[in-house]
Amino acid sequence: MTSSPASTAPTSTPRRVAWASMVGTSLESFDFYVFAYFSAFFLGPLFFSPLGEFGATLTSFLTIALAFVVRPIGAVLFGYMGDRLGRRATLLWTIGIMGVATGLIGMLPTYAQAGWLGAALLIALRIAQGLSLGGEWGGSILIATEHSSPVRRAFFAAIPQLGSPVGSILSATVYIVMTQVLSAEDLAAWGWRVPFLLAIPLLAVSLYLRLTITETPVFRDVVAEGRRDRVPFVTMFARRPLAIVVAIGAALLGIGSYSLMNTYTVNYGVAQLGFAYQDLLVATTIGGLLQLVTIPLFGWWSTRIGSARVVMWGALGTLLITFPMYFLLQFATFPILVGTMIIGGILPTMAWAALGGLMNDLFPDHFRYSALSLSYAIAATVSGFVPALTLALGEATAYAWWHPGIVLAIMSAITLLAAWVAARMPTAAHVAAPEPVQV
Repeated sequence: MTSSPASTAPTSTPRRVAWASMVGTSLESFDFYVFAYFSAFFLGPLFFSPLGEFGATLTSFLTIALAFVVRPIGAVLFGYMGDRLGRRATLLWTIGIMGVATGLIGMLPTYAQAGWLGAALLIALRIAQGLSLGGEWGGSILIATEHSSPVRRAFFAAIPQLGSPVGSILSATVYIVMTQVLSAEDLAAWGWRVPFLLAIPLLAVSLYLRLTITETPVFRDVVAEGRRDRVPFVTMFARRPLAIVVAIGAALLGIGSYSLMNTYTVNYGVAQLGFAYQDLLVATTIGGLLQLVTIPLFGWWSTRIGSARVVMWGALGTLLITFPMYFLLQFATFPILVGTMIIGGILPTMAWAALGGLMNDLFPDHFRYSALSLSYAIAATVSGFVPALTLALGEATAYAWWHPGIVLAIMSAITLLAAWVAARMPTAAHVAAPEPVQV
């Protein structure tokens, strides 16, 4: 078979591209967790204090959700760019917007300094973050998988997922150190700004790494063969509507469990169960360190049994341990807390690690960026409301021990069903190719 001109162009090695992609998702994750920890303890008192304790906490969680609400808009915008202009160029835009917006949050005036102005600017920056997040994940998965061989694609799809525990570890470590060296007064006065400002040097590293990699061979082939769609967003709904629904369901547990464990459970553990803030951060960090090992292992396992089956096993395991885990958490001992974060992290991590491979198999290359981005963004939008919904459920049930388990069990069941369907669907490679589109 004769190679197309695009496929003979210089390309970066799959390993180098995967790690460059992972650094970018680490910045995205760092920014997410910094804001999650910030919202759990500092955001309400600093920006929404006139609303009262419950109102300020609920508004803080809704501010998290705001970035998720606009993610589908970012997915459509950057999905179009990724399928028309290229994966690499689009990822430079997404990471740049995210890093700058996060750094600017660290410079905002609080309510005591400027009234509601700081809250208004915060909301604007959260919208910018949400738009960039809409195109970041899908592009990171594609830049890694489309540089690799089909046999190892599921493994390389798992490498960008390391960004979540890396970001969690970095952000938790920063807060742990700060709580040790700064007083509560200093944290509230100025210390909360430091984690956000750290996004600036991380952005510089991420941009440098992404500038050193090349466009994917897959996208170059799409361009050379004249297969770019004029409106990828429309094409994906016309050709793979069921796959989009399946992808959304498959992504729900992997994203939603992080929102539940690292945002709501942190606040719930301190406010209702009596844990120390530092203990929760340490337990979260231990769970994140373990994921650095398990995510590549689950990615390797995906190459053996298929990504959809790994997601399915992760969802089933999470469903089985949900209520026992939250029951034991009521005893409020540090070993139980660590065990909860480990067990409650590993099983959803199976679904998270194999998610990119599952989605990659569902969609053809000429609208894959749009499809991955929108599916993930919709699941993330739903997940963004998990802390607020769980808080409301807790308030309605007088914080009964099982109330977070209800939320986690529902997400697990949806992902289990979606992964079961995905395992039985034809992959994109076996779907009839459309006629070339003139562009």
